[in-house]
Amino acid sequence: MYYIVESAKPFAKAVEDLDAAVKRHQFGVLHVHDLGATLRSKGLDFAGECKVFEVCNPHQAAGVLASDMKLNMALPCRISVYTEGGKTKVGMITPRAMLAILSDDPKLAAVAAEVDAATRRMIDEAR
Repeated sequence: MYYIVESAKPFAKAVEDLDAAVKRHQFGVLHVHDLGATLRSKGLDFAGECKVFEVCNPHQAAGVLASDMKLNMALPCRISVYTEGGKTKVGMITPRAMLAILSDDPKLAAVAAEVDAATRRMIDEAR
């Protein structure tokens, strides 16, 4: 269900490298949520770092939506860079697992497998 790797890189470098990897794989970064900064700005004592990248390949997304418009709620894919126990980690809920819960369409399973492989490569490159 999850794909998470530990990185020897500092948080900021893993964030920078993930951004570059996403673009190399012809996905777009739609938005980056800085959850750590958001929580601290709300007065919460959050010591960690967490940035959530919303990433999308428009061709893959269009195919998913053409098959089942309800799946818009599962898009875009999210990849997180975060700190836990003093370590930097990069991970995601796998597209294959998420889509398997939401649809039994074999065409969508194939798309999910392609996106899953690409996002794993991005994570591994950012590691």
